[in-house]
Amino acid sequence: MDETFIQRKRTAAVLGSMVVPKYCDPKTVYTPKDIQTDMLSEHGLNLSYMQAWRAKEKALQFLRGNPCDSYNKLPKYFYILEKNYPGSVVKLKKAADDCFLYAFVALCTSINGWQHCRPVVVVDGTFLKSAYRGIMLTASTMDAAGTIFPLAYAVVDSENDASWKWFFEQFKEAYGERPSMCVVSDRHESILKATSVVYPGLAHYSCMWHIWTNIRSKFKKGHLQLHELYFATARSYTMDEFNERMLKIEEVDLRVKSYLYDIGYHRWSRVHATVNRTFTMTSNIAESLNAVTKDARELPIFDLFEYMRTLLERWTKEKLSKAKGTFTYLGHKYNKELEDNSTLSQKLRVRASTDHIHTVLDGVKRYIVCLENKKCSCGQFQLDELPCAHALAALRHRNETYENYCSPYYTRKSLLLTYEMPVNPLPDEGKWEVPQHILDEVVKPPAGDKRQPGRPHKERYKTFDEIKSKKYKVSCGNCGGEGHNKRTCKNAPKKK
Repeated sequence: MDETFIQRKRTAAVLGSMVVPKYCDPKTVYTPKDIQTDMLSEHGLNLSYMQAWRAKEKALQFLRGNPCDSYNKLPKYFYILEKNYPGSVVKLKKAADDCFLYAFVALCTSINGWQHCRPVVVVDGTFLKSAYRGIMLTASTMDAAGTIFPLAYAVVDSENDASWKWFFEQFKEAYGERPSMCVVSDRHESILKATSVVYPGLAHYSCMWHIWTNIRSKFKKGHLQLHELYFATARSYTMDEFNERMLKIEEVDLRVKSYLYDIGYHRWSRVHATVNRTFTMTSNIAESLNAVTKDARELPIFDLFEYMRTLLERWTKEKLSKAKGTFTYLGHKYNKELEDNSTLSQKLRVRASTDHIHTVLDGVKRYIVCLENKKCSCGQFQLDELPCAHALAALRHRNETYENYCSPYYTRKSLLLTYEMPVNPLPDEGKWEVPQHILDEVVKPPAGDKRQPGRPHKERYKTFDEIKSKKYKVSCGNCGGEGHNKRTCKNAPKKK
């Protein structure tokens, strides 16, 4: 009898039920090896690795249900979202055979807050690690504190022309189009095509970091010099600075200059941009959002969407509290920039030409500041939409404060308005009141996309160029060729 009881205790279902609490937070790492160790120390059970692995799978099944059933929960979940967050844009698209195709969510709280943020939309896609795989697309912007403000998220089959076009169509329905709006991405071809169709004429910029990784993998010459030069060129505030640095890039490797020209200077250069994107020169906020959701991307689709909603709920509460605890006129990031500029302005001399035009002397350099037009010959005042050191020196000369010369998108007032609408919690799933026709709707998992058996792949697959660029290869400093160095180069011009 005792032996039978012991055997029953060792079943995967019983063991799984004992470790369920360990997996409530998707960020928790609790491996089969940990289960073996804990069961031995706490219960005296010596489990094999396979028994521990099966216990983990059972625990996840108890907690999250069958991944296949998760898709069938989406209609009622989206109905509850629309009911609890009126004004949200929530869309579910199925194939003809009722298989899941796309799903999109933009909560009313984000739509309301968007009006108080600069209209720079950073988009990106990242792979899912659940049973049926897929891609999560996100759109986000920066708030007045310089932190991530998620706008919309979607799950699609893959990053292709159709999925990105559908995503931007839903995004446009939710957010419309604002003056001086632009998109920043990693130069994925499907994003470029989709924006040109859904938002014709909209400025589309490239992440300068992604361009640099392409340069590093394509061209093997002068990486150390090019790294500093390229980023300084991209961040240039005046055409003179840009042209001077491009000449230096040309001296290091003419092919890099040609490559950057072919991309289009307006795509990556601050000074050539037709719409002012200020500090958003990369798609880092999208990459940061991907990092936050890394563990959640292993969840079934229903749990993933709920994780994103609770993330917005938590962030909205935390950021509103921080905003209320901010006592400076500007948000944290921009106040820090202003303080740095203020420190630099202390050593500058000012000579007033008119009420609004001032000459600012910085050693032997001379800058012209026009306070009426909010411009400085250094370019920083108008492109950052924040007083530069020269503008602050001119303001101090006039005994005037800086408040009227900063972008309204940087202020504490905008920050408070961004997060004024809370993301209220949802009731327990058992208490949802859903019409019968919604409950009867069938959503099958995507056809042919089920993950293959075996240990799941946690990281994204690297491109050939990324793998290749990590391998050390001898390259020539003279001709840029591989397999030899400058001393043994046969392509060097012969000495007369």
